Amino acid sequence: MLRILKFVLLLNMIQNLWNVDWLNRFLESMWPYLDKAICRTAKEIAKPIIAENIPKYKIDSVEFETFTLGSLPPTFQGIKVHITAEKELIVEPSLKWAGNPNVTVLVKAFGLKASIQVVDLQIFASPRITLKPLVPSFPCFAKILVSLMEKPHVDFGLKLIGADLMAIPGLYRFVQETIKNQVANMYMWPRRLEVPIMDPSKAEKRPVGILYVKVVRAHSLRRKDILGKSDPYVKLRLTEEKLPSKKTTVKHANLNPEWNEEFKLVVKDPETQALELIVYDWEQVGKHEKMGMNVIQLNELTPGEPKSLTLDLLKTMDPSDVQNGKSRGQIVLEVTYKPFREADLPKVISMDVVQEAPLGTPAGGGLLVVIVHEAQDLEGKHHTNPYVRIMFRGEEKKTKHRKKSRDPRWEEEFQFVCEEPPIHDKMHVEVLSRPPSIGIHSKESLGYVTISLADVVSNRRINEKYHLIDSKHGLIQIELQWRTYNVS
Repeated sequence: MLRILKFVLLLNMIQNLWNVDWLNRFLESMWPYLDKAICRTAKEIAKPIIAENIPKYKIDSVEFETFTLGSLPPTFQGIKVHITAEKELIVEPSLKWAGNPNVTVLVKAFGLKASIQVVDLQIFASPRITLKPLVPSFPCFAKILVSLMEKPHVDFGLKLIGADLMAIPGLYRFVQETIKNQVANMYMWPRRLEVPIMDPSKAEKRPVGILYVKVVRAHSLRRKDILGKSDPYVKLRLTEEKLPSKKTTVKHANLNPEWNEEFKLVVKDPETQALELIVYDWEQVGKHEKMGMNVIQLNELTPGEPKSLTLDLLKTMDPSDVQNGKSRGQIVLEVTYKPFREADLPKVISMDVVQEAPLGTPAGGGLLVVIVHEAQDLEGKHHTNPYVRIMFRGEEKKTKHRKKSRDPRWEEEFQFVCEEPPIHDKMHVEVLSRPPSIGIHSKESLGYVTISLADVVSNRRINEKYHLIDSKHGLIQIELQWRTYNVS
């Protein structure tokens, strides 16, 4: 599989050797990750260097006020590709970068403060970029390792409250050579900068089955409200997954609620994963209170065999917690784990091919995968702490919220198991702003879009930026995949 993946990547690169636009576009999409990783690494490296040198010049402190490499990524001018016997791909490009960084340093000395800003940055370099290990999940590698094959050419300016420091005779050449040597010492081959993209152990895992869960009822729940009632609902999720929890409906003023609601969860590792269940008391204002919890280890289920369970609700999952001895009620479930046959599992996925859904998906159906990438130019009336809510066939999923961000990036994936292709369905995607914990304002809508899924079923994959309705300039990037099993 990895040999095929290497061949696909290599073929793409060879075909585009004289036209590297595709690679520059890929770098543009990865730039936010690289920006954060490089800035974080640079700060960590700079701290001991600054601490060692400021006493020599009687400087009190040197602090970074702002540190970002800006929105303009480097561009590839040419490229060489090497295939090795390892699970890796080595790329040696010629890079040019005329960036728009926002790097401001605050220097305190002799009772005075001065802010120094980096401007007009240009870099020419020939790095060695290693993508490893290659994995069967997009973007097909888990880490980026960067080393320099020769000293880079660096050109920039420094400004102090509007004055050009580089105009001081001799200072420009001294600073430039110092930076060149310092960067070369840190990253000249075989030294390297390591940028993690994903956990390789998790990236190797593929869906191996579906867990069918029916939340039947609960009984003898504890009273939580002043009037002696509770408004219970259940959240359930598989451990080792970053996907949002699934929820039942709320049963108001009921200590013995009946739901009879069914859920499907995609399983990746039945030996280590568990089904986590938490019963909450819904509150119209304030935080919802936990009423009890329990877990079901998937390795205790017999594959393909339905199982009815009645579980005691516990305070915590700590077996030594004495509070677990108090009665909190019980929850009744019906669970069935249906694994896929090994012969039906998808064997390979490339950057341009959508993975197949295994045979265990419903006959004639499939997996609808929704990846919320990012949004741009969001603006709330009172606050902008955005998160995304997805509504599909009565099921709701939400991303995490991002504090004070008009250009948030989520990169969160959600999956819907469909009994039949959603040819006539539409998906409602809304960007909302979560209010601050302290304040009088409620949540706000930052815009929405309704996406017809007919094109997704016919094309199998769509990755588009949509203009948000009821937003001046807001955009959201959503990737949709329709994965089915090919029975031919």
